[in-house]
Amino acid sequence: MTYSLTMSKFVNLHEAKAHLSELLDRVEAGETVVICRRNKPVAELKPVPPSRLAEPRPIGLAKGTISIPPSFFEPLPEEILASFEGQEA
Repeated sequence: MTYSLTMSKFVNLHEAKAHLSELLDRVEAGETVVICRRNKPVAELKPVPPSRLAEPRPIGLAKGTISIPPSFFEPLPEEILASFEGQEA
């Protein structure tokens, strides 16, 4: 588990709406912002961990690792088809 040693700033909802761009700048700098409604914390803005921003997720991780045998495309045996229809073979 990783703990952040950055300081938290508490702001009320009205202030957060009015100064969202400035708050996001502070979050990008590593600070955590806690948004309060009637002086009760309801949300937290914090930086996204760098590992999630470093590289986009690769598409097609399983490419080339899955092979489908030709028998997959053959018709099912009669006893299996009958069990799908609720009949006994």
